[in-house]
Amino acid sequence: MGATVEGQGVVRARRSVLYMPGANERALEKARALPADGLILDLEDAVAPDAKEAARERVAAAVASGAYGRREVTIRVNGPGTLWFADDLRAAAQAGPDAVVVPKVESAQTVREVERRLEEAGAPDHTAIWAMVETPRAMLDARAVAGASERLTVLVMGTNDLAKELHAAHVPGRAPLLTGLSLALLAAREAGKAILDGVFNDVRDLAGFEAECVQGQQFGFDGKTLIHPSQLEPCNRVFAPAEAEVARARKIIDAFEAAGREGRGVVTVDGRMVENLHVEEARRVLALTAAVAGAQE
Repeated sequence: MGATVEGQGVVRARRSVLYMPGANERALEKARALPADGLILDLEDAVAPDAKEAARERVAAAVASGAYGRREVTIRVNGPGTLWFADDLRAAAQAGPDAVVVPKVESAQTVREVERRLEEAGAPDHTAIWAMVETPRAMLDARAVAGASERLTVLVMGTNDLAKELHAAHVPGRAPLLTGLSLALLAAREAGKAILDGVFNDVRDLAGFEAECVQGQQFGFDGKTLIHPSQLEPCNRVFAPAEAEVARARKIIDAFEAAGREGRGVVTVDGRMVENLHVEEARRVLALTAAVAGAQE
């Protein structure tokens, strides 16, 4: 729900992660003031072939500038097998973003190859790998992908490509994609990794977008990837813990701790029995709330 607990107790808010075209200097500057939890500075789909090299230099300079504050800043490279892949990885490693987003990841071998190339190019320890899973093979091998490397911290759903590969329709409720979404989500959670939902294509349909955010939040995604700043407000709102949820979490923890002090083995809150799993979930909600508050500073 909007943030992810990672190693060493670190919590990061990832409600909204916005793609920004790497070839557009004005867009990269505008991103500095947008209320996104994360940014994907894109060298792939948003950049024409003859602009790839200039975009690479521009994005590397933007990352190195440190001008994006608390936002998690990542670079999406061109995919394995393309002409630009090796140079993109090398430049990204030297720029040292929070993560390198790799499209079309279908196997653990690809993850390990990316890791090797990043380390050979001198990537700092803090630069993670975000793997985009967007094909039938990726869905079926998501477990192996998610567990391939400790440097891999996030799976990113590529729902447009998945729909294309499946010959599926884009429909409200995303019924044709639910199996793939579920497989990737299961793989991420088993491996202790974060997972971001895919994009919503119609920037004019904010009601449809918000409904898809609600669906993703209910599924358990940590947040959603976005294609336009207009999508930020509803996304941030939906993937943040609601006030009532936060209040209940505090109530559960207070009741559980009071019972422990009094030596009581049974705890009830509002007539419902509270077990350890409820307390763990309550603590997660409060940790996410703190992470979201920190992201808004």
